[in-house]
Amino acid sequence: MSQSHQQPALPKCPGCEEPPAAGDLFCGVCGYDLSAVPARPDDRPTMAITVPPAAPAAEAVRWPTAEETDSSDVPAPVVRPADVPGTDSGGRPLTGPDTPDAESGRGAASPSGPVRTGGPDSATARVRHDDRTDPGGAEASGDFALAAPDPRAPEHTASLATVPAPGAKVCVACRSGRVDADGYCENCGHAQPRERDHMEQELDAVAAVSDRGLRHHRNEDSFAVSSTALPDGSPAVVAIVCDGVSSASRPDEASAAAASAANEALLESLPRGTHPQQAMHEAIVAASEAVNALAQEPSGAREHDAHRHQNAPACTLVGAIMAGGLLIVGWVGDSRVYWVPADRTQPTARLTEDDSWAAQMVAAGLMNEAEAYADERAHAITGWLGADAYELEPHTAAFKPDRPGLVVVCTDGLWNYAESVEEMAAAVPADAQEQPLHAARALVGHALDGGGHDNVTVALLPFAVRPQGAGSACDTV
Repeated sequence: MSQSHQQPALPKCPGCEEPPAAGDLFCGVCGYDLSAVPARPDDRPTMAITVPPAAPAAEAVRWPTAEETDSSDVPAPVVRPADVPGTDSGGRPLTGPDTPDAESGRGAASPSGPVRTGGPDSATARVRHDDRTDPGGAEASGDFALAAPDPRAPEHTASLATVPAPGAKVCVACRSGRVDADGYCENCGHAQPRERDHMEQELDAVAAVSDRGLRHHRNEDSFAVSSTALPDGSPAVVAIVCDGVSSASRPDEASAAAASAANEALLESLPRGTHPQQAMHEAIVAASEAVNALAQEPSGAREHDAHRHQNAPACTLVGAIMAGGLLIVGWVGDSRVYWVPADRTQPTARLTEDDSWAAQMVAAGLMNEAEAYADERAHAITGWLGADAYELEPHTAAFKPDRPGLVVVCTDGLWNYAESVEEMAAAVPADAQEQPLHAARALVGHALDGGGHDNVTVALLPFAVRPQGAGSACDTV
């Protein structure tokens, strides 16, 4: 849109202060004679910027004349910062490594300061923080002459290797610095991973590892491992693994609440003599109630969560109990339990069935397993814990192994990279029975090496068969 250019009008009418139109001789509001107002000059006066009073004239500095020029006929620089005399805030002359020459203005080298050179004697020219040998400088003022530490000096290297105080967190990057309250290393400044980004726990008969993976912004998996005693004094070992549903709100809180509630329920019911299979069923129900309770919290309390969604929190759950020579498994969702025998010549088995679209297609005979899991809908779950679940249907199964082996309890973040029983058996280290924590770390590493597209959680329970435990049985509910 074009604009017309007019002569500048008076900014305001002297009578009513209303802005008149350009070219008006009288104000259109009060009738004031605008011609009686002297025209504004075309130019604008130059306004002086206030400057502080000039300091008393100091003694003139003798600037040396350039004696040579470079190829562009520009005089070579002959004045350096140290060539100009100065004083400190106390009025004393500044001293440094160079002392100005009275005639030329050029500095003459002075070896009196603490310097470190690259010559043969450099090993003896240490930088000292307590050096007070500078005459008339730091010694006279009562201060130390501070110098930046040389990172190559043995003193500096020794300080980096200082072990943090007992109980203090150690940096995961440099392995020597202490981690401050903000989560950063005081030595190298490396940001430390959040607590749930990588978790590990080991008991006498069970170990678990959980990792955020390489693609997710947080770890939405959770686990709980514990041990207790049955009424007859025999041990019972528990492992619970939960996977938060990423499309739901607060999946990390859902998985943590479910794992904690299921574990607490088992630790309460097993010592009372409840059958392990019934105890597992009740634990899954308790976990479901804990997740449902999250949906009842006021929505306004979570508005700060940048990843908050409007649907109810949800997660999957899978668990295993070793008690009285039995192996009990329970699940809702698509997390799994594998049985890997100590004798790898014996067959490996998967002990759970996924609550997923792919599993339904295979069960209905509409697709074979390879076709179903190749479909983009394969991992759509049909069962989960949450207030918006259609109907809670806990699955439990009881097994009585007749040989020693390893129980692998994991989320799909692991079995996506070792889906078949043969692939899982190949991924489990040979010494997993003796070093379950090491084996759990190796399995997490296997998933990360494969791409780490999801959170990865795995718990390992070495199963030892009693001498009289011959035979096997399997009852599924």
